Amino acid sequence: MSYIQVNDVVKKYQMGDTEIIANDHVTFEVEKGEIAVILGPSGAGKSTVLNILGGMDSCDSGQIIVDGTDIADFSDQQLTGYRRTDVGFVFQFYNLVPNLTARENVELASQIVPDALNPESVLFDVGLGHRMNNFPAQLSGGEQQRVTIARALAKKPKLLLCDEPTGALDYETGKQILQILEEAAHKSGTTVVIITHNSQIAPMANRVIRINDAKVRSIEINENPTPISAIEW
Repeated sequence: MSYIQVNDVVKKYQMGDTEIIANDHVTFEVEKGEIAVILGPSGAGKSTVLNILGGMDSCDSGQIIVDGTDIADFSDQQLTGYRRTDVGFVFQFYNLVPNLTARENVELASQIVPDALNPESVLFDVGLGHRMNNFPAQLSGGEQQRVTIARALAKKPKLLLCDEPTGALDYETGKQILQILEEAAHKSGTTVVIITHNSQIAPMANRVIRINDAKVRSIEINENPTPISAIEW
């Protein structure tokens, strides 16, 4: 059984008198330790998929099976536990606590899970050992994103969900961020799901899921992903 199985997921929103279908019978799988890229334009429904997969939203129908368990059946309490222990989140905008240093922001993970990784060691892993005592306002956008990734990785998540993680960054910095995510999948076996509108990073993925107008339009399996260092866009 695949690590992630999204089966026939439907999600609708009501806006006034209008019903918006965000996900229309979405189905795909992701294997453990893979990097999956979900591609699509703005408004395609890919963020909704990510939010449901991360337990931040619920589907109207369908199954979200993660590691053999259908999280669509979880209670609010179970979803809270799932988000805390199993999932790491990386967003386009960094969501760091402004009055905490980089180290203190990463240290927040130890308040969520009992066996979190050492904040200093994770910051060294993402190349920020020399910036751990700086506050977010003293860091560049790329450095803040690396702190966000370090905070997510410190939880030792089984699943790392990334919503446009390079969207606010320049080319070189974005590439560095993708290399860190690539390394997380390869070194620790973390399953990484990245949503993006940038089709040029697709070669780094084991699996490319294209979503448009709320539907999965294609799924491509890449047996030999290209290292992000070798991709130009």
